[in-house]
Amino acid sequence: MPTILGREGFMNKSILTKREKEIFKLLICNKTTKEIAQTLNISEKTVRNHISNTMQKLGVKGRANAVVELLRLNEISL
Repeated sequence: MPTILGREGFMNKSILTKREKEIFKLLICNKTTKEIAQTLNISEKTVRNHISNTMQKLGVKGRANAVVELLRLNEISL
């Protein structure tokens, strides 16, 4: 898994799985849940589960807050 620099400068493992990262990259491209599901050949429920799991990991509510936090952590980029 890719690594990121933590607050103290130590190398940390990515908090996102490969699939979660794919989903959030598509979310920031303004794709809907349905479009993401079709693109990745998975169900809409699975997309929602990945998003929900990511929000839980981050301790945030809402997709927008998750995106902001992932950007701040350099997990995803625009």
